[in-house]
Amino acid sequence: MRVLITGATGLVGNELMTLLEKNGIEIHYLSTSKSKIICGTKAKGFYWNLQNATIDESCLEGVDTIIHLAGATVSKRWTAAYKQEIIESRVLSTRLLFNAVKNYPNQVKQIVSASAIGIYPDSLTAFYSEDDKAVDNSFLGQVVFKWEESVDAFKRLNIKVCKIRIGLVLSNKGGALLEMVKPVKLGFGSPFGSGKQMQSWIHVTDLASIFVFASQNQLEGVYNAVAPHPVSNTELTKAIAKAVKKPLFMPNIPRFAMRMILGEMHELLFSSQKVSAQKIQQAGFQFQYSTVDKALENLLT
Repeated sequence: MRVLITGATGLVGNELMTLLEKNGIEIHYLSTSKSKIICGTKAKGFYWNLQNATIDESCLEGVDTIIHLAGATVSKRWTAAYKQEIIESRVLSTRLLFNAVKNYPNQVKQIVSASAIGIYPDSLTAFYSEDDKAVDNSFLGQVVFKWEESVDAFKRLNIKVCKIRIGLVLSNKGGALLEMVKPVKLGFGSPFGSGKQMQSWIHVTDLASIFVFASQNQLEGVYNAVAPHPVSNTELTKAIAKAVKKPLFMPNIPRFAMRMILGEMHELLFSSQKVSAQKIQQAGFQFQYSTVDKALENLLT
């Protein structure tokens, strides 16, 4: 089996590359930086340029599955220009892949694309499954809707489309968790707003494993990539404090304060999506880290 990966140098991409190599799966990956392209025995790099809509079509040689992770981070201040970059980095990269698969000889049978649970409406009470069709009326909701719509184009090429809706990724190598740990370690940690907003999270190792599982089992359709036991923001903050052995005594951080600091991006901290992991479990996937305490113990101790 040979896979082509986009976004291979990101937080999830690095974890995925390691796991694929352990499983003896051949890897091609696309990079927008020629200096990062290597041709090793286990992974071979190829250049693409979204602005110029160019791609080294030989990246498709012998590839069975595309794993599409590319997309600009949302954890950066949302100026009007950067919001456009967030959308274009996902839609244009998908379109470039689609045109390459359409126009060059290949044996691609499946695309497994990253997506996000931000598509589900903000709610303190709803429990979302993949069958829920409502889209959150927010910037992130619209980003994910356009992202998934662009990936669905591959169906026209008789290619299986699998979309992995990712929750809050917990990792000790970057991402949200390390930013949440910093104030807790300094004694300033506290929940955001009411603290009741639900956080559907996943350990980065389990997330990488879901992408491999989806590829090996040729899954189609939408799958949530979240652990089976979501927690509230208060519960997550307390679990982090317990893992790093620090007390929590500061009052909750009000929403207006974070809006002043982060602008529109503060929505990331206050939106609530309680999301089900049942479908991926019923497909046969087994989580290594199903509770937040076990995940944080592995990552922070």
